[in-house]
This record gives sequence, structure tokens and C-alpha cells, in this order.
Amino acid sequence: MAFTTNPQIRTQVLLVASCAFLFFYGLGAFGLVGADEPRYAQVAREMLSRHDWVTPTLQGKVWLEKPVLYYWQAMLSFRLGGVTEQAARIPAAVDASILVAAIYYFLRRFRPGSELDGALLVASCAGTIGFAHAAATDMPLAATFGTSLLAWYAWYENNENENSKNESSKGRRVYLGAFYFFLALGTLAKGPVAPALAAVIILVFAALKREWHALGRTLWIPGILLYLAVMLPWYVTVQLRNPDFFRIFILEHNLARFSQDVYHHRQPFWFYVPVFLLAMMPWTVVLIIAIGDRLHGIWSRGKEAFSKRADSYPLFLLIWMFIPIVFFSASQSKLPGYILPAVPAGALLISEYLNFRRKEERGEGIRDWKERKFSHFFAVAHGVLCGLLIFAAFSVDTIMIHGRPLVTTATYIGAVVAAMAAIGISAALVSRAGVRVLTRVTLVAVVISVAVTIRTASAAIDATQSARPIAENIQSFSQEPVPVAIYNISRTQRYGLEFYLNRSAEAYENGNVPAVPHVLVTKQNTQLEVASLFPGRRVSYLTSVPAQKLDLYWVGK
Repeated sequence: MAFTTNPQIRTQVLLVASCAFLFFYGLGAFGLVGADEPRYAQVAREMLSRHDWVTPTLQGKVWLEKPVLYYWQAMLSFRLGGVTEQAARIPAAVDASILVAAIYYFLRRFRPGSELDGALLVASCAGTIGFAHAAATDMPLAATFGTSLLAWYAWYENNENENSKNESSKGRRVYLGAFYFFLALGTLAKGPVAPALAAVIILVFAALKREWHALGRTLWIPGILLYLAVMLPWYVTVQLRNPDFFRIFILEHNLARFSQDVYHHRQPFWFYVPVFLLAMMPWTVVLIIAIGDRLHGIWSRGKEAFSKRADSYPLFLLIWMFIPIVFFSASQSKLPGYILPAVPAGALLISEYLNFRRKEERGEGIRDWKERKFSHFFAVAHGVLCGLLIFAAFSVDTIMIHGRPLVTTATYIGAVVAAMAAIGISAALVSRAGVRVLTRVTLVAVVISVAVTIRTASAAIDATQSARPIAENIQSFSQEPVPVAIYNISRTQRYGLEFYLNRSAEAYENGNVPAVPHVLVTKQNTQLEVASLFPGRRVSYLTSVPAQKLDLYWVGK
């Protein structure tokens, strides 16, 4: 009975259930994909096998491209659940849950009444869900960085709020201590980018508010010592054990990667605009409206918007959201995960806007025909976007295999479900309930999309994007480990193959041709070319992996 009558318990149960499904469902439904997932998982596996918590290695060679936080998390996960795809991805799912919990408790303390909506908003963004299913360093950074900025703003608001005079200085500094603690974890997650971004965001915020004293108070000696105590031991130890660490990690994989296209990740300057809008799906329309509303409010109030009396929270969120996008847009190397730290800020900005609209509906209501027309357009646009998300979920498998959606039974069903969802969500939003039901009805569309994607597309993702089927084909010919070589295949296929076989593959391109009999993985229809590389040796066709356009050969003596 207590459960059914206590709204706080119902809220927390809903939030836990949402995170459990959105982040943990289907973690092992398909193999590791891309170049990063198998590499990071393999590094953690090797560190665990050596009982080494300091030096990352890849195929036995020191590998210093990334800091250690994800590896530590994956090592613990592997120890508890074995070396599996699910265990490799659990750290990101846990980190996403921690971020959602931090947002929930921050809003409950500082923006009561919006805590559930704000937390569900962050949890239901495509970027959050996607990277919560990835064995990578992006979600650990986003979670620790986002929590640290929430802690800093909690300290700032408590410190500046006249009503906080009754609260002890010690109590307020707990938030500042949390800021430094999670910032140190962010530094362990992905390096100096965490403190650099935080410093720029806080500096820009203080400059616009003309509150330079906030910067001085932020530089709190106990907090700085806490930051160093958490972050520094690993950095010092790994440098002492590996003298090349500073050159490789700081100079090559931070400064050089930012200033030069070292790893062929060049994209146009505006690349992160569509990436961010996609990461905010299905909230993209609401985000655009919220940004426009807040910018219009700042413009209309002029200097008053930056005064001490003005509400600083929307301004802080705008700065937090825009700085990572601008910062990484200037980088010569661009990958989608780089701007994941901006997603929580975008979601919180939407939450703040919806909270404002909700209060308006409760009070004066929609005041004139222009606002009513605007609300109807917003409802229809958001409903259509949710419908498109559902339709895309039903079409992912054919897109992965054929490069485009095909007219199948699944796409017909998807079209019907998407149309019903679009109409239903639009109708709900133009009803008297309005924005009060927005988060709930959108969450239903997101849950359907995630469930359909995992259930129908996992096999296609596995067949086309993961090296798991390649390794399974090799292992089907011999229960014992056999030497493996590769020729003219992608780096993602190579790293994935090495993870699943748990051994290195010799690359013909590097002149590493095994003298002993071995399995060769190469592109389709290259048997004559392969045979020409081995005059006098027998080359026998074994099988193909058609979805990845690969052939497997046995190269004898």
C-alpha cells in the first residue's frame, strides 16, 4: 500500500525501470562493433589477466592512447561476469545511470517538481542510449563531467542565493568538493579535456555574469588537493613505468589530434550541428524551441539578463551545451562521441523550458491564438518525429544489410505503428494535459524504438558490423587456436577479430606472412591475387562472410 500511495517511491521506481531497460537491455545482443569497442575491451582483458592496474596493453604491446577509468570498470565487470560483450558494455550503462541519478537529485534539490521529467529526458535521448550501449570512454567522460558541472552549479547557486545564509559554509562546500572529485574522474576517463572544458564553461559564465569573484572562490585549495589526490597517482605511476606516456598521450593523442587530422577523422566545421541534433532525438524539435525561447529571453532583457538578480540557470545550461560543440568543431579530428558531454545540458535546457510552460498552463494558460497555433504546430512536429523514430527502428535491419529501407512486412508494421504513435502523441499534446504528459508519451515511443531495434536489428548489426561471425567461422574449422593473417581488410574488422580470437593477426601489408600454415582473412574474389603472393604454397578456399564481403582461405606449406 505504501508503494501505491507514495509518489516519491513511484517516481524512483519508474526512473530505475527506465534506466534498466534503456541502458541495460540488449547489451550483449550483438557483437562489439567499430574499432574502439574491441580495442578497449581487449585492453581491459589483458590488464586483468596480468593483474596490472596501471599500464594498458593491446596484444601485449603498451597502448597509451586513453586513460584508465574505463579499463578499471571493465576489469571489474569481466571479473564478475566473464569476458563477454555484455560485460564490456556494462560500465557505460552504469555510468549513464549514475548521470541520470545525479540529474534527478540535483533537480529535486534545486528545481523541485521537474526532477522526474529532467531525468527521463536525459535518459531517453538517442545519444545517451546509444553510448550507454558502447564499450568506450565517451559515456564515462559524459557522466563524470556532467555530474561535476551539476555539483559546481549547486555550489554556485547555494553560494549566491541569499536564502542560503542559514546553510553552513561547510555544507555548501560539499558541492564544490564533489565538483573536484568528479572532475578528477573525468580526467581519468579521457584526459585533460575534462578540466579544460569545465574551466572554459565556468570562465565564460562568470564573464557574462560579471561575477569574477566566483572564479576565485572556485579555486578552493582543499578541492584542488582532492582533485590531485584522485587523479594524479595513476598519471604519475604510468609515466614512471612508461617514459613515453606524456609524448604519446598528451602530445600525440590530445594536442596533435586536436590540431591535425592525424587519424583521418576530418569532417566539415559544421559536422557537430547535425550530430548533436540527432543525439537529442526525439527531443530535437523541443530543443530548438527551448533554445530559441531562452535566447529570445536573453535578447529581450538585454543587460538585465546577465545581472546578479536574473536566473542564471538557463544561461549556464546554454553555455554548457554550446562550448563542447564549438570547441570540438574547431578540432581537425572529429568523432560523434566527442560532443556527448553537451547532451545532458541540452536535455536540462528542455526540462527547464517545459517546467516554465507547465507553470504557465497551470496559471494563465495559453494567452492568445498565436500561442495556441504555435503549440499545435509544436505538438504535431514532435509527434511526427517520434513516429519517424519508431519507423526507423523497424527499418534498421534492412538498412544495415542493403543500405536502404526495403518494403517488407516489418516496414509496413513500422509505418502503421509510427503513424499511430505520431497521431496519438500529437493528440495528447494538444489536449488539456499539454506539456504535462510530454515526457511520458515520448518515453513510450522511445521504449518501443529501443525494443524493436534490439529485437529485429541485432542480427543484422552482428552480421554486417561485428567481427564475431568472422571469428566463429574460423573457430568452426579448428577447436585449437590456429595462426591467423589478414590482407586488405578494414581496421575495425582487424581489431574485432583480434578481440574474439584473443590473439594478434599478422598483416600481410606489413610484410608479416606466417611461414606456418594459417587462416587468411581477405576481401572477396582475391584468390588469384593471394595465390600470387605464395608461389609454391597451396591456397584453399574455406568459406565466405558475405555480409562483410570477406573470404577465408587456408594457406598451407
